[in-house]
Amino acid sequence: MPASEPPGGPEAPDPARPERARAAAQAAQAAQTETVRTVGFDALTAEELDAWHLLRAANPLLDSPYFHPGFAAAVHASGREVRVAVGRDRAGEVRALLPHHRERSLIRPAGWPAADFQGPVLAPGSSFPPLALLAGGVRGFEFDHLVESCADFEPWVESRRPSPFLDVSGGLEGYLGRASRSGKDNMGQARRRTAKADRTYGPVRFAADAVDPEVLDRVVELKRAQYAATGARDYFAEPDRHDLLTRLLHTRDSSFGGVLSTLHAGPHLVAAHFGIRSENVLHWWFPVYDPAFSALAPGWMLLRELVAAAPALGITRIDLGRGDDEYKRRAKTGETPVCQGIVTRSSARQALRRARDSMVTSAKSSALGPGLRHIVHKLRDLRR
Repeated sequence: MPASEPPGGPEAPDPARPERARAAAQAAQAAQTETVRTVGFDALTAEELDAWHLLRAANPLLDSPYFHPGFAAAVHASGREVRVAVGRDRAGEVRALLPHHRERSLIRPAGWPAADFQGPVLAPGSSFPPLALLAGGVRGFEFDHLVESCADFEPWVESRRPSPFLDVSGGLEGYLGRASRSGKDNMGQARRRTAKADRTYGPVRFAADAVDPEVLDRVVELKRAQYAATGARDYFAEPDRHDLLTRLLHTRDSSFGGVLSTLHAGPHLVAAHFGIRSENVLHWWFPVYDPAFSALAPGWMLLRELVAAAPALGITRIDLGRGDDEYKRRAKTGETPVCQGIVTRSSARQALRRARDSMVTSAKSSALGPGLRHIVHKLRDLRR
């Protein structure tokens, strides 16, 4: 009997198959976005906000807190206008929402340049017409952390990079069972250094979720000093960014909010982290440490404490965000691809971006790479 045939012989015709095929085709058609209108975040109706929650809940690829409407709301309230492209199907049902900022003829995802996951909020299998964003004088939609939840954007994807994460189900013990040897070694070293800090500076205290505006101010201060020391673009040069973190710190919704974690040794704030969470996902966003304690590798000490506290917080995954930092490579248990590109009708714009990206790659891979770091930052700024 041929292996492709069932034990009872060739499969009998299924009279219901054509009906099921038609139903599937109708369902796919119903999922198509037919019209797109753009409104300010404050102009969204209750129906559209409800659809946002329902569509996101139905799509596991959108469990990051960046896709929660609370993030767009906080960004908008901090003073950076968020507009939302609302896609509806032929029957008028909301099928997709894409929050974004507009700067002259270019739009970018809401929260840019610190939105580590981006893309339309839509149900699995639904479509969204990217070119519909190019209306009313908009000539391009630029993205740099687009999740692969909507195949319609594929023609405009220029590259992909990994965004690492930690599976912290089961807390520290569960993580160590999944971590690489390097991750286990660094967590072991963090435990020993925590004990050393306790002996040297005083009792080590960890707070997983502290609502402390003064400590948040210190986090921003340390982060700005880090940007200056490394030559990186200062995210907090714009005052609304600090206001955004403050708003998120005081957002205590059960499904979304800011999380400030601190590590003290005696009277000293050794390390801290400010991130955002949604349900069981925490996004590792702004980690800092006091350079006076750098010999202790306090970032690892803080991360170890946070992994251990994950079950009590209800966290099962910590997203580290895109980046080639060594600690991310060592700590990760997995990674998610995120895409870079621009939706545009202009072939000249795409060619310019490819040339710029090629120059950035060449500068980074050059033997003179460390000395060319400032050039790389200038080249990257061309996209802004």
